[in-house]
Amino acid sequence: MSETPHADVLHELRGPCFWITINRPDKRNALNGGVIEGVREGLRRAHADPAVRAIVLTAAGEKAFCAGGDLQPGQAFVFDFASPTTAYAELLREAARATLPIVARVNGTCMAGGMGLLAMADMAVAADHALFGLPEVKIGLFPMQVLSLLKQLVPPRLAREWALTGEPVSAKDALAAGLLNYVVPAAELDAKTQWLLDRLADKSPTAIRRGKYAMNAIAAMSFDEALAYTESQLPLVGMTEDAREGMAAFNEKRKPVWTGR
Repeated sequence: MSETPHADVLHELRGPCFWITINRPDKRNALNGGVIEGVREGLRRAHADPAVRAIVLTAAGEKAFCAGGDLQPGQAFVFDFASPTTAYAELLREAARATLPIVARVNGTCMAGGMGLLAMADMAVAADHALFGLPEVKIGLFPMQVLSLLKQLVPPRLAREWALTGEPVSAKDALAAGLLNYVVPAAELDAKTQWLLDRLADKSPTAIRRGKYAMNAIAAMSFDEALAYTESQLPLVGMTEDAREGMAAFNEKRKPVWTGR
């Protein structure tokens, strides 16, 4: 395992998967500058390695995935009002541009800014004891940036309820709302996460990379715009080495050997 210089986030390559682990269990894995930069650096490192097929975002311990921003003075809520962007928003932007699939392994409580980390992932597996919520209104704030992602994942009425009441919801309710893919007992969290990773790692990295790019591109398009865009993308995917290999393997009844090109 290789640690980032500040050790607030750990980076580890496990086979074809790059693990990013928030490492502040004593602070309920709350966000500070080091965590935000550590996650951003992890995304960059994963994308710089052509052997990586997926990214896992998780946290140390069993109690908390991320409790949100660190409320201690000088930690998460430090703003440079001369800058039009924030480090947290830049992290969400980088995740939105990611061409590797991101899987959130939610080991415990996920609140406030932690909900943004969860929402920026493509898929999520959670332990059944995890709680979820947007409690910012309880301290006079509001989940401004998180809502930019949540509005694409959960029904508007639920997003409004969560943001306006600040009350937590269970993993079962988060699953029903569409925030999660799977909820399992804590003892099965690693096995279910690995099961999902295995289903990603044996697929064409080229198809996934181009597919994620297309999904992000069409998110804000109308039906006609999205259909026209994807109509133009399909033949381009078909001209890749992976597409030719995949079709040859299908016809020859063998497993494909992906080159990622």
